[in-house]
Amino acid sequence: MKKYFTRITKIALVLVYLVIVAGALVRMTGSGMGCPDWPRCFGYYIPPTDISELMWSPNHEFKSGQVIIKDEKLWVAKETFTTTDTYDAGNWELYTKHDYATFNPMHTWVEYANRLVGALAGVAVFIMAIASFSFWREKTKVIFLSWLAVFLMGFQGWLGATVVYSVLNPVKITIHMVMALVIVALILYILSLAKAKTAAFKYDKLFKSLLIVSILLTLIQVVLGTQVRQFVDERVKMLGYENMHLVLDNPLVSFYFHRTFSFVVFGINLWLYLRNKKLNLGFAKTTWIMWLMVIEIISGVVMYYFDFPFGMQSTHLVVASLLFGVQFYMILESKRKTITLEV
Repeated sequence: MKKYFTRITKIALVLVYLVIVAGALVRMTGSGMGCPDWPRCFGYYIPPTDISELMWSPNHEFKSGQVIIKDEKLWVAKETFTTTDTYDAGNWELYTKHDYATFNPMHTWVEYANRLVGALAGVAVFIMAIASFSFWREKTKVIFLSWLAVFLMGFQGWLGATVVYSVLNPVKITIHMVMALVIVALILYILSLAKAKTAAFKYDKLFKSLLIVSILLTLIQVVLGTQVRQFVDERVKMLGYENMHLVLDNPLVSFYFHRTFSFVVFGINLWLYLRNKKLNLGFAKTTWIMWLMVIEIISGVVMYYFDFPFGMQSTHLVVASLLFGVQFYMILESKRKTITLEV
């Protein structure tokens, strides 16, 4: 299993990023409440495709836990039973986690796809943890961190449930996003520990300090961006998609801070790129960072000046997540030194 561990870990990392992509699509399409319960969806393991499946009807078998919408509320079947010709309230109990009772098939299936990808990523991380036992005699830290990743994936699933139960509380959405980045960082660290350290880099104290500053700035930008995104979502609900040009007519202060702060983030990363090039430190991923920064800034500009075209918000979020991952892996690379520069 040891020779396959790196490959398994890379697959787990890719799937975690796919969860972030799926989450971005959920936000972009407004599908966060597509499944109002968790872990099932309207009480089904495979969600309904038509509203008729969520309506009471006579002579129909309902299984325990299945949900119907009645009187603009969700009702849960207490046990498996078959309905008679008249509705019997005694067979149902009110769903009390929240009072959101709307069915939109597109939203439901987008959110369901997000959960499926999350489950698949969880399985991949679990397989990674099992495979980590091949390091028992030499790197027990790999085993411990791999099982920590399993725990954090479970915790992330629980956070997803609390987001649904809170009807998309902004603070919980932010925590959910940050936790996804923590899991990305942990898997990258596991990957770094497991790989043979064949690559070597020159050590420069200022460069390493700038790396740490850059990733902290990225995290701040992600949090600010999540707050701005929540404001945009609320405005879209109020104004409708046909009035996207009015969404940022009177934005929050955090929007201006987020936009202006991007120049600071770009400046720090440009400094990293130029210093790496000047001193020939060997960090090729500084080029990746600059390209990601350019895409991030362009997507932000396009959203602001072209009224949030479809896909731009998701692109903005996913690129920020990729930027964080590359920056964190470069921090890990910076620990592999061969020459200390006197500059």
